[in-house]
Amino acid sequence: MTCTRISGSALLLASLLVVPGLEATADQTAVPPSERAELGKLGVVHFPTSTRSDEAQAHFLRGVAALHSFWYPVALEEFRAATKRDPEFMMGYWGEAMAHNHPLWGDPQETDAARQVIRTIRMTPELTARERAYLHAVTVLYGEGDKAARDKAYAGAMERIYREYPDDAEAALFYALALMGRAGKGPGGLEARLRAGAIASQVFERKPDHPGAAHYVIHAYDDPQHAHLALDAARRYAEIAPAAPHALHMPSHIFLQLGMWPETAAANEASWAASDAWVAQRQLPISERDYHSLQWLHYAYLQQGRSEEAGKLLETMRASLSTFPKEDQRNLAYGGYILSSMAAAQLVETQRWEQADRILGSAPPIDAGATRDAGGPYQAPAVLTQTPSVFARGLAAAMRGSSQAQESMGVLQTISRDQTDVPLPFVKELRRAAGIQALEIAAAGDAEQGTFEAAIRRMEHAIALVDAMPAPSGPPALIKPAYELFGEILLRAGRAKEAAAQFEKSLARHPDRARSLLGGAQAAAQSGEPRRAAALYTTFLRQWRQADPQLVEIREAQAYLQQAQAQ
Repeated sequence: MTCTRISGSALLLASLLVVPGLEATADQTAVPPSERAELGKLGVVHFPTSTRSDEAQAHFLRGVAALHSFWYPVALEEFRAATKRDPEFMMGYWGEAMAHNHPLWGDPQETDAARQVIRTIRMTPELTARERAYLHAVTVLYGEGDKAARDKAYAGAMERIYREYPDDAEAALFYALALMGRAGKGPGGLEARLRAGAIASQVFERKPDHPGAAHYVIHAYDDPQHAHLALDAARRYAEIAPAAPHALHMPSHIFLQLGMWPETAAANEASWAASDAWVAQRQLPISERDYHSLQWLHYAYLQQGRSEEAGKLLETMRASLSTFPKEDQRNLAYGGYILSSMAAAQLVETQRWEQADRILGSAPPIDAGATRDAGGPYQAPAVLTQTPSVFARGLAAAMRGSSQAQESMGVLQTISRDQTDVPLPFVKELRRAAGIQALEIAAAGDAEQGTFEAAIRRMEHAIALVDAMPAPSGPPALIKPAYELFGEILLRAGRAKEAAAQFEKSLARHPDRARSLLGGAQAAAQSGEPRRAAALYTTFLRQWRQADPQLVEIREAQAYLQQAQAQ
């Protein structure tokens, strides 16, 4: 299955494609064709090497272009083709080793495979000083020590190349990528991410057709506060490398951060269709489709009020998962997580609490202590793949005043307290989220019983935990954003002004999220701010212009605006 890290994490394209039409076209600059390739569907790269084989160099350039779009299987194929044509082509081995490192995906580095390749590398007399520097850097990347230490040393090696060869776009971009790989998504890495974004932006200005430049600008600024800095890159990336499904999906990271739902939907429609076509063309197992893009598309439809279309995508995911090869434990686990996330979002966004069992499906038996199941994503605890549905089922029970909410809370609390050593950001994020989700369920239950002070205390605790988490990226990891739920609870408690403040904070983290727009409009109307209410209702209706007919939310917004106009 094609994959990305969940919330900063769910899994991005892990196994994809080589497509027709990747051959280099005639070069139209003074740079020799052996040093530059204009890849009609993967972008433009310029990476001179010392090989004397034009054919090997062409494969190498295609490999570098694929590498910049995280198209790792294609990159491996191209680099291996390069060294097959020129076994003394040391930079081809460099590329193959680089393709075993996925710095932004959070999955285990393929160290053994890379080290086997590196043993082939020799410092031959033909190598330039620049090539020797690159080869030294990749040797450091897979050298001695733990991954954090090696990543630090590699970033230092790439910085030296970047400074020694200031005109080398590849050095600049691989250095920017190394910075982001070390920074992570937490607040402590913001300075490094912004530095990486500045470096990639400078390359993008000089080389607007370079796939890595556009791609890394998007990654660097993938948060609500900085996303506007990457809008130009987002609009260009799919045009630069339309052959790569990841390049079709990646712009939606910025579109979503800016509340651009039609663009978010269109990007993921294209990415999902491309991966589906590729699987059919290659006759691959259905588990290799890009379900990450399907999940993002599903979320975009929900934000547009297109719940019926979203429901069809959910059933596509459910039917697909039932056909996954039973021996493919990795994709079964990841597919289970995607299905759980989509079903939870379908329930929470539509608020059809009485339909929880139908939407979520039958609840599998959950053993919250089963933390060593090798079938989990990247050896993660088995229960984590079902966390979203556990939460949604518990929230639905709380909203109905059912004691079944306690069961979900217990599972989530056990997950959040688990200290089993699983050194993956994805697992750590889900454990943090589980603790917050348990508080959300408890607060919703308190509010349903009318004990609002207890509900507010729980939500204040939840908000404090949320503020310590990385900035949101993609569909919310919590399923129900805490600021939004807090606003809804405050509204029920008759504290409209305080509710309005919480909805504003939710919209700052999740721009133009539908339920936050609607709640914000309700809070503004109840707190005597008719202009703000009208503005939010208007934005909501514009966003839901393709929504399912006869939705109560649309009737509410229309009625308010009609009444406001009549006054």
